[in-house]
Amino acid sequence: RIVQLSDVHIGETLDRRFAKTVTAHANGLKPNLIAVTGDLIDGAVHKLRDEVQPLSGLRAEHGVYYVTGNHEYYHGGSAWQAEARRLGFTVLHNEHVVVADGKLVIGGVPDVEGGNFSPAHAPDAHASFAAAPVDVPRILHAHQPRFAKAAAAVNVALMLSGHTHGGQIFPFMFFVKLQQPVIGGFSTLHGVPTYTSNGTGYWGPPFRIGARGEVTE
Repeated sequence: RIVQLSDVHIGETLDRRFAKTVTAHANGLKPNLIAVTGDLIDGAVHKLRDEVQPLSGLRAEHGVYYVTGNHEYYHGGSAWQAEARRLGFTVLHNEHVVVADGKLVIGGVPDVEGGNFSPAHAPDAHASFAAAPVDVPRILHAHQPRFAKAAAAVNVALMLSGHTHGGQIFPFMFFVKLQQPVIGGFSTLHGVPTYTSNGTGYWGPPFRIGARGEVTE
């Protein structure tokens, strides 16, 4: 059982109370693994450390895994990776871990915009699974679903993404398709089975119309 949190966007209007609610809801699903697929925040670490602190309570049998989204890079991508580690998350930066007694490989890449801020933060699907065991299912964490095109080359059984917010406010979901191959939900992109979360929080206007937020199980 995987529980996915994406686009939580802890910031000016979503604070530690929201983080506490999300943590309790995710833990209540008794996940084997928790995937945090980017855009956790909207602000700098020194401003939001207390607001994200409740997320340190996330618990799953095989751990909590995190990749950066584009918003982390607007506020210090490396700093937020360090903060995620402080919260107890395993940061997947073009790397993988093997879990469940060798029966599952969990990989992750930085956001596709990461390379615009630093070459060291460019996503690399091949590097993320370098030396990974063969014939073992691979789950890839990648913030934007358009990364599926690159993921197609590394035999991914499932990619977990977010970024789109499901459009968040009608009719903006129709504009999402100008940048992304999917608005939300499950689809197969370039041969890669992909789940794109509507997002757990929101960005910009503090509401949603026609696209519910989600903690995905």
